[in-house]
Amino acid sequence: ARDVLNHGSNRWGGLVLGALLERDLRYSEIRARVGGISEKMLAQTLDVLERDGLIARTSYPVVPPRVEYALTANGRALAERLMDLFTWIGANVESFMKAQKRYDARREAV
Repeated sequence: ARDVLNHGSNRWGGLVLGALLERDLRYSEIRARVGGISEKMLAQTLDVLERDGLIARTSYPVVPPRVEYALTANGRALAERLMDLFTWIGANVESFMKAQKRYDARREAV
């Protein structure tokens, strides 16, 4: 359970799951939507999310090869909950920033 929580909620896992909420995507489309992720990190993230059963990889026998990634039922349920969390964080970011400034000011005073 800890591994799945870590894979789905870490920096890249959550962003990949969020990107797949709208529709199935190809590797390059995911990379474009998840800014700043390296090819190596995206490949590793997709691999662990597939292993955990959160995404499904479908390879089509065409030339050139086409591979698409989609959320599974569990992946969609997790992604929706993560988006709720991200929305809540975004709505409360000012209070977090104020708390950080208060903390930093107290630390500097010591």
